[in-house]
Amino acid sequence: MKKIKNEGALLKKAIEIGEKYAINRGFKSFGGADSAKEKVESLYRLLVHDKLIQPLAKDQENQLNMKHKLSLWIAKQLPDDHPLLK
Repeated sequence: MKKIKNEGALLKKAIEIGEKYAINRGFKSFGGADSAKEKVESLYRLLVHDKLIQPLAKDQENQLNMKHKLSLWIAKQLPDDHPLLK
């Protein structure tokens, strides 16, 4: 797994956009008590279910890899000239 530039900021953006996507799909929004770990896992599973990202191998499903997948997903959704991709 190769670390990508601005991965932390991309993950934050992925959670923000992913939450909006989940709400549009009919899910309730995350509450203030929901941890980042719960948000990452929920969004990862939703995006895999909707076939927007490829699932990780079962032995690779951990927080670090899920965060990386979400960061890659949002990086592909952003326009090429977006500041987070520079």
